[in-house]
Amino acid sequence: MSRNRYQLPASGVRLTAAIVFAAAALSGCRQDMHNSPKAIPLRESVFFKNGSSARPLVEGTVARGTLQDDVSFFTGKNGAAEVDALPFALTAEVLDRGEQRFGIYCTPCHGVTGQADGMIVRRGYRQPPSFHVDRLRQAPLGHFYDVMSNGFGAMPDYKAQIAPRDRWAIAAYVRALQLSQHAVAAELSAEDRQKLSQPARPEGAERKEGAAAGEHKQ
Repeated sequence: MSRNRYQLPASGVRLTAAIVFAAAALSGCRQDMHNSPKAIPLRESVFFKNGSSARPLVEGTVARGTLQDDVSFFTGKNGAAEVDALPFALTAEVLDRGEQRFGIYCTPCHGVTGQADGMIVRRGYRQPPSFHVDRLRQAPLGHFYDVMSNGFGAMPDYKAQIAPRDRWAIAAYVRALQLSQHAVAAELSAEDRQKLSQPARPEGAERKEGAAAGEHKQ
């Protein structure tokens, strides 16, 4: 007896394979995960008593990367007292950074030298106090950090715009501005004191001298 009479035609083989594959696929298709209970943001929930799927954060929750364990660094205060020292070393790079950030965020109101004559003040915005009044000259560095962090009077806070370290850099630069306007002559070098004793040169004198030197060369 020939064995060929028991072989399925090619179309039958393909059909059988398709049926087996479909049966295997359907046997693994379950709706458990698809229909599992879950909380979809901003949708109501019958599971919680208040009907909201959003749950309040546990008290003391801290987002990853935002732990503020150094209280004086992040608040400018030691308890209720404002600190009067930078929480890191003062370098030329720190002052340069403070000057840059001051130029971006502070000069519109406080002006380039801290005299409270910024451009938006000239155009009608409420004038802040000058950094050179006695009250602010005697204020600790932490005061400026705190004001930048939380605002003061008409000034909004800049907590979102300026990073904590940059706020300290700005505070250091403000102190440098104050010292620049109230320097004591006895603390200057002999060379700088000699410059102070010389009469001020008329405005435009350097330009005239330069022009004269150019004509002389011609």
